Amino acid sequence: MNPSFDEAAQLAAQLLARRWLPRNHSLVRRALIDQDIWQRLNERLAAVGMRVVDNLYADHITLAMLRPAEVAVFGETGLAANNNLDLPRDGVALLVVLWSLIVLPKRQRQLARAEAAEEGQGEMFATDKPLPLAASVSPTVSYRSLLADFGNQLGKKMRLDTNLKLLERNGFIIRRNEDIAEGPLLDLLLDYDTLAPRILDGALGDVLARSTDPVAAAAIARLREPEQEHIEDSEEI
Repeated sequence: MNPSFDEAAQLAAQLLARRWLPRNHSLVRRALIDQDIWQRLNERLAAVGMRVVDNLYADHITLAMLRPAEVAVFGETGLAANNNLDLPRDGVALLVVLWSLIVLPKRQRQLARAEAAEEGQGEMFATDKPLPLAASVSPTVSYRSLLADFGNQLGKKMRLDTNLKLLERNGFIIRRNEDIAEGPLLDLLLDYDTLAPRILDGALGDVLARSTDPVAAAAIARLREPEQEHIEDSEEI
């Protein structure tokens, strides 16, 4: 094998060509457990202004630009835009809504499984995995429910359909007939730690909790329980 095209180089090339790779891909698995490969991968990518985006709760890894590269490629005007994928504003709003309806309930299930596994660590034959595959716990969103709940706010059916195609083309979602499922990039390119509190503590949390989608509405309501308890305690004082 050409020493200049080792496993790190192969993985970098595949990520650049394919945009994302599953965590169970043979080269990705090697890189995730071999610190040397992981370091060489990041060094090679950094040389062209890129970095790996990895999330333990997602089933894929992808690439993003380093900040200096963003400035060089998009300029100050591009950085001031709300996204660099040319998504319209209602497309970004739809992305946030779908992220909330899919990723928030998924993360709640993953953490619940992890806590259950942690409690059962003393058992010799504990069966729960600390972090189940995202695909096994990620809910789907009904297109009809999405249209009924958010169609008026997101441009009605024609705009909704157009933006769903854009999100699917960019890897954020997957369409399965009337259902909308998590795509490879949905839980990678949106920052959970930043976005989740803003949604759950804001007006959008109230709207999402009233969604006709039973899985998402129930999960978001449970996630907002600590906030509601805090509000009730404040009112009593």
